[in-house]
Amino acid sequence: MDGNGRWAEKHGKPRIEGHRQGARNLQKIVKVFHELGVKFLTVYAFSTENWQRPQKEVDGLLELLLESVEDQLDSLNESRVRIKHLGDKKSLSSEIQTAIATCEEITDSNDGLTLNVAFNYGGRAEIVHAIKALVKDKVNESQISDREIEKRLYTHGMPDPDLIIRTAGEKRLSNFLVWQSAYAEYYYSDTFWPDFDEPQINKAIQSYQTRKRKFGSLIG
Repeated sequence: MDGNGRWAEKHGKPRIEGHRQGARNLQKIVKVFHELGVKFLTVYAFSTENWQRPQKEVDGLLELLLESVEDQLDSLNESRVRIKHLGDKKSLSSEIQTAIATCEEITDSNDGLTLNVAFNYGGRAEIVHAIKALVKDKVNESQISDREIEKRLYTHGMPDPDLIIRTAGEKRLSNFLVWQSAYAEYYYSDTFWPDFDEPQINKAIQSYQTRKRKFGSLIG
């Protein structure tokens, strides 16, 4: 969800206001994907590298997470959206851990779109986490396989992404779902995230529908 800070600068506002506007836009985007029948939507909210940003911005983003839970949880729950967290919870404050647990518990039985919120998430860190779990579980070398690794990823039980959308003109993966994205299709938009809307989503999906997916074979 790139471009919040640049959106704020363009409108003469503090960077945190761009992030706040981006958070508000997320609820609209979830609604659109839900209505389109999409079953899984993953948003990259805060990466393991984002801790390197100025402390004031980091504090603002953490506070914004709590605000978003308070403002949006009831509405998402009423829409039958199931919320799941992807990432490392242990290094987060107890207040944020509680907020995450609340979201997951309240929406756990919902049967609509599953909204994965990648917060304090990094693709490489996720793979390291899975490898450590293999060691802890004493999995024999001969038993290690794609399936055994996938069972220990944060996304266990979920399908790999079909389409990855990146806003604000960025054209790199940025440590997002590194394992899961091996055969995902990519779509890049120059639109800043707070301005990303239903027509932009339709453009992305129309582009995806023209792709011929072969998954490494000659037949797709």
